[in-house]
Amino acid sequence: MPKMIFVNLPVADLSRSIAFYEAIGAVNNPQFTDDTAACMVLSDTIFVMLLTHPKFAQFTPKAIADAHSSSQVLLALSQESRDEVDGMAAKAGEAGGTVDIGPVQDHGFMYGRSFADLDGHIWEVFWMDPATVAGGEPPST
Repeated sequence: MPKMIFVNLPVADLSRSIAFYEAIGAVNNPQFTDDTAACMVLSDTIFVMLLTHPKFAQFTPKAIADAHSSSQVLLALSQESRDEVDGMAAKAGEAGGTVDIGPVQDHGFMYGRSFADLDGHIWEVFWMDPATVAGGEPPST
């Protein structure tokens, strides 16, 4: 079985967050969704668990950070092409997210953009030239 990742995010409004993640291409898995949490499938191995604040608090003794004013993690997600990077950023903006919170990164062999979801969690979506990923030298910029 391949390794999987489950990213757990506290959200203020579960229904709105489900709609946001569906708008950027995630699929809700109803088997692991109830009124306190939702499992959003990004790929066969990448899942985002949206948890209400009370549910999230069950897993940590620490205070829940306000991702609108502080950062604890940056989430990076690869895409198959530059167009897919632009498409996901556009969908995030159309669904109420904040797009390009950092500068667009264009290094020729790698291209990336960022957005914040409705709760301020930062996602960096990027494309990298497959030849570079396979061990080729990146072109000089």
